[in-house]
Amino acid sequence: SVGGGTLSPANAVALINREKAAVVDVSEPEEFSAGHIASAKNVPFAQLEAQLPTTIKNKALPLILVCAQGQRAQRAVAVAQKLGFTNVQAIAGGMKGWRAADLPVKKG
Repeated sequence: SVGGGTLSPANAVALINREKAAVVDVSEPEEFSAGHIASAKNVPFAQLEAQLPTTIKNKALPLILVCAQGQRAQRAVAVAQKLGFTNVQAIAGGMKGWRAADLPVKKG
């Protein structure tokens, strides 16, 4: 297991459905438009610190971070925690893992 707050894509789906988790995709805009999770908001990693608090106002809500492969989202967890988000995890394998699990992808 990867450890350090990673979620399998299936567990991420459960959190989104059950607990109304917020999803933030830290990929670049062109990666985001190539395919993302339907409910995801795009906040590129470089802008995370500045934009996350205004994008997701409820810091107690479960927050799921995702990127193309998983590495940036993993780093983004630490940024979100520093900003005061208490329940934050990254999707293991990013959108690559999400697609591999045959989960729905929205384009555009």
